[in-house]
Amino acid sequence: MSPGGLVGLTATEVAERVADGRVNSATDASSRSLGSIVRANVFTLFNLILSIGMVLILVSGDWQDAMFGIVLLANTLIGIVSEYRAKRTLDRLAILHATGAVALRDGESVSVPIGDIVQDDIVLLSTGDQVPADAVVLDAVGLEVDESLLTGESEEIVKKAGDEVLSGSAVVAGTGVVRVARVGPEGYANRLTAAARRYSLVTSELRTGINKVLVAVSWIIVPVTVLLFWSQLHSQGGLTQAIADGTWRRAVVFAVAGVVGMIPEGLVLLTSINFALAAAILAKARVLVQELPAVEILARVDVLCVDKTGTITDGTVVLEAIDELGDDAAVRPALAAFAADPQANATVAALHSGLAEVVPAVVDGQVPFSSARKWSAIATGSGTWVLGAPEVLLAGRDDAAASSALDQVESRASAGLRVLVLAAAPSGLPGTDRPLPADLAPAALAVLRERVRPDAEHTLAYFREQGVRVKVISGDNARTVGAIARVVRLDGDAAVRGVDARNLPSGADEESLDALAAALREDSAFGRVSPEQKRSIVKALQRDGHTVAMTGDGVNDALALKDADLGIAMGSAAGATKAVARLVLLDNRFATLPDVVAQGRRVIANMERVSNLFLTKTTYAALLAIVVVVLAWPYPFLPRHLTLVGSLTIGIPAFVLALAPNPRRYVPGFLTRVLWFAVPAGVVSAAAVLAVYAPLHAAGDEGQARTAATLVLLVIGLWVVGILARPLNAWRLALVASLAGAAALAFAIPLVREFLALEIPTPATALSVVVAGSVGCLLVEVVHRAGARRTRAAVD
Repeated sequence: MSPGGLVGLTATEVAERVADGRVNSATDASSRSLGSIVRANVFTLFNLILSIGMVLILVSGDWQDAMFGIVLLANTLIGIVSEYRAKRTLDRLAILHATGAVALRDGESVSVPIGDIVQDDIVLLSTGDQVPADAVVLDAVGLEVDESLLTGESEEIVKKAGDEVLSGSAVVAGTGVVRVARVGPEGYANRLTAAARRYSLVTSELRTGINKVLVAVSWIIVPVTVLLFWSQLHSQGGLTQAIADGTWRRAVVFAVAGVVGMIPEGLVLLTSINFALAAAILAKARVLVQELPAVEILARVDVLCVDKTGTITDGTVVLEAIDELGDDAAVRPALAAFAADPQANATVAALHSGLAEVVPAVVDGQVPFSSARKWSAIATGSGTWVLGAPEVLLAGRDDAAASSALDQVESRASAGLRVLVLAAAPSGLPGTDRPLPADLAPAALAVLRERVRPDAEHTLAYFREQGVRVKVISGDNARTVGAIARVVRLDGDAAVRGVDARNLPSGADEESLDALAAALREDSAFGRVSPEQKRSIVKALQRDGHTVAMTGDGVNDALALKDADLGIAMGSAAGATKAVARLVLLDNRFATLPDVVAQGRRVIANMERVSNLFLTKTTYAALLAIVVVVLAWPYPFLPRHLTLVGSLTIGIPAFVLALAPNPRRYVPGFLTRVLWFAVPAGVVSAAAVLAVYAPLHAAGDEGQARTAATLVLLVIGLWVVGILARPLNAWRLALVASLAGAAALAFAIPLVREFLALEIPTPATALSVVVAGSVGCLLVEVVHRAGARRTRAAVD
């Protein structure tokens, strides 16, 4: 039935507006377009440099030395395909679980995707909805909206007929009928970069660290390239001589070899693939990742704030009993009227099971429930009634009736039960802009029980073992919260008490936040937490040096989720809440979070491993380039040699190790640890190469010199792979062995050896390779063990 006799737009009118472009087109911020994925993987600085190098090789050298172009193409294609497959997976989930709106069309209420709302649509709003487009209120029943996601002001605003509601604001109480006035880019939310639905990057330590390295390499590579080309010309007899006899072509080949060695071309690729793979794996576990680096954040989180309802409990509320405090016959019809309200929340709606035979009182007026107020009210023929939290309705009361009711509430709450108070209001419907009257007369207690999730205790134990402290912050009675926390052993064997958040320090100044942080260190379960307090708790924990994740499902959780380092929404959450969350648990299962932690840890730990490989290569390539520039030597390698070494000691093992399981707990200081290993290992590798190359080059035997340099680099590189693959199990041993076997075959098969321009080493060359390789491996092992000791000291 249409509200107020409204019909809404007809199908023809909708089609006309779509054709005119008056549609609320929305961009899915959780997923990049195919075009942007292709551009991100193709048009990079390193791809440009390598492409230029490949063209120069093809023009001036042997095509065999352009093999790195095949690796470049493969890397690019793998990156595009992997990210696109992850995008399709995320897009399918996003479509299935997209937030929609209820619009009136052809006289019928229909669910419409937000992007399909058109100008002049009649939209029906109810509690928990996010306003899809700027609109004018036609009718309202206790309609209150929270525009804090847009304006930063947390006050709830009452809206009446004729008022404007803004896109991106959230309905926190009541219902309304609105007509859409502005759509798409003209909407208020779309004109604000800080709007809740806008895409914003999470802080990724992994990407930040890698980007710092890439910036440094980018600054170094251009001048080194110029100097390297100059030195290679000089080694060929100078510019005039090189041009005269055509040896400039060899100078180009050697210069390109040095540049190719310095570029960590697969590092960005593997980072993107890792994030995309993690998102795809989590999608199969019904977790929607709205921003790829978010999987890393939970691995770094050390405090997780959760609501009791929907997280520790499954959100199912069952009526345990109705304790009448007198003999007023109007009590049960009044409770039945609250339960019959279509906009009743799950707690109030649960009253219906015990009142199925009771005829609800006729409601003449009402004040809808608000999570900030924690009460609702109705006016009936038998009087006015207020239903809500006992501590709010009876706050500051010490009269006999109030004291008796509060004593009973205390007894029930200490057993983990949730209690609502029904009170008669002799002075009529309370106002929302002033305190409740002091003459409320408690008439009944509605006692409800929540069902604890069977996997809650196990999940909390997992986080406890992983060093993550879980804080339960709930709007329910503090004793109830504490009782539930004890049932699931929130702090293990330690005693848990429920703290009333109304007694916590308040205020947004630094002193208040510090005092709040001190209180949060002492306790883990908090009740009667207001929406604004949730934000303060998150900020206080962050100020105390913690990385904070928060789960939520109610519209009142949206701001705290946005403030947290990682916001996690339940699949059943209000649209406003899901809009600001980085992760959405589509199946509403708290037990899914350990899987997210595991993926985050796999990404961070594995990318640390492969970063060591790539930056070791960059270090030794840069050092070799500098040495040959200073000494005006030919570069020790042809590009094809570095393609062989890079594939067997970096590219292939990096790809395998990056995607393998890795349960290592997060340890801060990713970039520092990588540099402590990669730089010394690169120096050792460069020194070993020069040790075998220099005497053979001085003797004029360039073929043996390059063969020795390639062999030494393979030996030390494979040792580095073995170190980073530890602990060595069957498949990791097989990986290292197969790489070593492939290197041996490259020398053993004449056709391959000739293709790679390598030679069988002479006994003297082989001896120098064994000595330099052994010393190099020993020094790299010392570097690794020293780094491992530093990491253990940092953890302890």
